[in-house]
Amino acid sequence: MRRFDGLFAIAANRKGGAGALEGMLSKPTPPAELAKTPDSQWLETLSKSVFQAGFSWKVIEAKWDGFREAFHDFDPGWCALMDDAVFDALITDTRIVRNGPKILTVRDNAAFLNTLRESGGAGTVLGGWPSNDFVGLLEFLKKNGSRLGGATGQYSMRFMGRDAFILSRDVTARLIAEGVIDKPATSKGAMKKVQGAFNIWMTQSGRSLSEISRVLAMSL
Repeated sequence: MRRFDGLFAIAANRKGGAGALEGMLSKPTPPAELAKTPDSQWLETLSKSVFQAGFSWKVIEAKWDGFREAFHDFDPGWCALMDDAVFDALITDTRIVRNGPKILTVRDNAAFLNTLRESGGAGTVLGGWPSNDFVGLLEFLKKNGSRLGGATGQYSMRFMGRDAFILSRDVTARLIAEGVIDKPATSKGAMKKVQGAFNIWMTQSGRSLSEISRVLAMSL
């Protein structure tokens, strides 16, 4: 496994130099700021990530104002109390994508976020989860949320601005090339190896998971 500076050099060579590459990287939002983010914004981002999975992102984006209206700006209290009558209305609501199982995830993930209030809320729990245990956060989302496993959990955390890696095709290919894993990481053991590699690169570089993930993606 190469040191991070070697991987950075490879990516910089492909992207027009170190300065150009630096311009393509962005730092995650500090945990203190994430802690102030309202639960409604977390629910909206989780919901958007769920609806985008397997659908055209452009279609979801074009309808998103309608989603906000239909789900009362993703107020967790309102969404968690979705009853059969509300669901029946939503399943025929042309403002949104009328996918029953995904509509129900809004209710279930609202209930999930409500359980975090005693621990300070989603911003504190999800935003403050240590980056050196990001796989632990992904497992937490998968276990306690609805349809938040795999790439959906990774993208939702990145979209919220928290520190996150995304195991895209290119990132996975680089991890395989570096001998971290031998195939896409789907098991807990493989994810532990991925976390271990990212932790080493964080120590070597002083950079975030988000920055390292982007560098890996651009190294191919």
